[in-house]
Amino acid sequence: MTTYQVIPPGRTIGILGGGQLGKMMAMSAKQMGYRVIVLDPASDCPCAQVCDEIIAAAYDDRAAAKKLVERSDVITYEFENVDLDVARYIEEAGYLPQTSKLLAITQNRLNEKESLTQAGLKVAPYKKVVSKESLTEAVQALGLPAVLKTVQGGYDGKGQLVIRTEAELEEAYDWLDEERVYVLEQWVRFTKELSVMVVRHPSGEIKTFPVAENTHRNNILHQSTIPASVSQEIAAKAEQAARTIAQDMSLVGALGVEMFLTEEDEVFVNELAPRPHNSGHYTIEACEFSQFEQHIRAICSLPLGHINLFKPAVMVNILGQHLHGVLQALPTWKHAHLHLYGKDEAKMNRKMGHITILTEDIDQTLNDLDQTKIWLD
Repeated sequence: MTTYQVIPPGRTIGILGGGQLGKMMAMSAKQMGYRVIVLDPASDCPCAQVCDEIIAAAYDDRAAAKKLVERSDVITYEFENVDLDVARYIEEAGYLPQTSKLLAITQNRLNEKESLTQAGLKVAPYKKVVSKESLTEAVQALGLPAVLKTVQGGYDGKGQLVIRTEAELEEAYDWLDEERVYVLEQWVRFTKELSVMVVRHPSGEIKTFPVAENTHRNNILHQSTIPASVSQEIAAKAEQAARTIAQDMSLVGALGVEMFLTEEDEVFVNELAPRPHNSGHYTIEACEFSQFEQHIRAICSLPLGHINLFKPAVMVNILGQHLHGVLQALPTWKHAHLHLYGKDEAKMNRKMGHITILTEDIDQTLNDLDQTKIWLD
């Protein structure tokens, strides 16, 4: 018997957070006939450009959250750094299928690693750091190189520091704020960075998208190639890890699972993103149903669509420093699907958009992109 709540088209979906992920969620929702209302501090955020209504307020504004609940039939969040207390209030007063529990896990790197370990998945060895003394002890236990990360609030390389040498350890002491909590992770010597988008329906049905192979620059995702150049056994291992996480955390909606593949063919889970993810943007053109439509279907308890990958794909991020070159080259590009997010100002390392190219020859496509010299930072 169905015990979950079906939200049919014509009803209103509330989105907590109005960035590019919220915008692409809203575009899928609008296509399906839903109304969309978003809560975001910026009245001209990307999502505001396509939604029906914007509540311009801080994420911790309880009155604004109350208004969002009153005007929505179901609420979702587009990124994990929203206010946890507000998410708990929304869950109690309205309908939040993703749950605040998932936020509490993924907002806190220590909670996340503990949950992954309990689910039987491999993560990089780690230690909690709260002071210079505990950092020294953690380095002695884990060795160098290692990565020091804030437990909360970091993304796109913010809030983390790589420590390779004793000299960099001295710099880390100065970087440390003893009012905050950190985690020190042992460096995983990986051969590839992988990710899997997984979607779970409230009924328990789980679907995984093809494994993406990712390249980062300055800790920001640069490009994803799909399918990843790994064996079927490795792909199956990565997809199974994502399924295990989705089941163990009673996921509803989309979840991005970032992983490391080692020389020993071991898969380590690095980070989770409890919503659509940058490395899943290729699904808009390359798959029968995109990650965004699947997410909307899941939170509204509609059947999940087929995953089928139409063609191999390359997705490349457009940061602020790339935007001019992309616009200059656009008239010569026949096969690039351009997505610009509608942000008001192009800043260094700010994600302004992405392009996706469907291709039968990934290597040739990557070479063609290199020849443009747009992404030579």
